[in-house]
Amino acid sequence: MSDETENTNVDAAAGTENTEVQIAILGQYIKDLSFENPTPAQTLQKLSQEKPSMDINVNLNARGVGEDVYEVDLKITATAKAGEDTAFVSELVYSGLFAAKNLPENTLQPFLMIEAPRQLFPFARRIISDVTRDGGFPPLMLEPIDFAALYQQQIQQAQTQQAAENDVIVN
Repeated sequence: MSDETENTNVDAAAGTENTEVQIAILGQYIKDLSFENPTPAQTLQKLSQEKPSMDINVNLNARGVGEDVYEVDLKITATAKAGEDTAFVSELVYSGLFAAKNLPENTLQPFLMIEAPRQLFPFARRIISDVTRDGGFPPLMLEPIDFAALYQQQIQQAQTQQAAENDVIVN
């Protein structure tokens, strides 16, 4: 979908409008990066004897920043605990600027919430891996994320919430 085109091109010399779908990655960058290692001496000793518990959270945000230009933020928070002690907390907001010209309205949101983060994820994954390794821990290799399933889950939750709000309660 990253180079998707729809051929409805009309003669440009005749001055007619070009309705070809054009999608491009204009740039990608670290928007925010944080790594906390609150008690390295204690947690490194504990981790040599026990496997840490991991909590991984992924959030997406997309917004328009210009005509046919959108910024997509992929936020990944990874928290490792050794027993009750926090071994590390890594938080990354990795963003990309995407141009989406002549993209039909019904496909814009799926593009921004599925395909755009799919393009950003490998880079964010590498950054998380590098920062945990540089923090003194084994590199955290995140499993691939099914952004389409996350998007469908988000739509179902919104529909369920809307249905609950529309229910009439009579006392």
